[in-house]
Amino acid sequence: MMTDLLFRDDAYRTAAECRITGHTPEGGILVDRSVFYATSGGQPGDSGMLDWGGTRMPIATAVKAAGGIALIPAEPMPMPPIGAPARQLIDWTRRHRHMRVHTALHLLSVVIPLPVTGGQIGADKGRLDFDMPEPPGDVAALEEALNSLILRDMTVSDDWITDEELLANPGLVKTMSVRPPMGQGRVRLVRIMDGEALVDLQPCGGTHVRRTGEIGRVEIGRIENKGRQNRRVTITLA
Repeated sequence: MMTDLLFRDDAYRTAAECRITGHTPEGGILVDRSVFYATSGGQPGDSGMLDWGGTRMPIATAVKAAGGIALIPAEPMPMPPIGAPARQLIDWTRRHRHMRVHTALHLLSVVIPLPVTGGQIGADKGRLDFDMPEPPGDVAALEEALNSLILRDMTVSDDWITDEELLANPGLVKTMSVRPPMGQGRVRLVRIMDGEALVDLQPCGGTHVRRTGEIGRVEIGRIENKGRQNRRVTITLA
């Protein structure tokens, strides 16, 4: 039985009832539905709490497993029995910061329209690695352009296309090192619109804010050289 991904339908949902469906050999707890985002695509898994049978279990993270999503206890505790009802509660402050950083990185890929070779999201900062032969000449101008996009308070929404449609439109994929999740028959697209104008559209399974204004001001740090034609650009929530 696979896990119903509640966070994909509503990234702002913070709690949900669920049922324990199994245990992984590594000590994870499989659930039938999850508000916990599982680590993937450079975005960390959510942390929070799992309540069951009068017990509150701290959850350190969530990961993908053979049986769906597995919640990883933060400390050794008795495991909830299979079949038991439980209630999930995520650390909303941390999740929302991940959402802000993730959407900001999508906008960074608009300001720097070059192939992306890697990326990572954190609660305070995030980074993208670009196939960039030469460093940008004016980092302050890049930062101002990025914040200008954020301040437009543009809408962020999602859509779905088939695997075949994505293969027929390879230009939608900006990442060179991470391929969109395929094989389920359809792929999720995240769309950023400025009124009727399309600003960004790319495959993504992560969580995002509804409007770019939620991101707040960001700062661009120094551009790091990570190999021939590979530059790392880090942004920080101000």
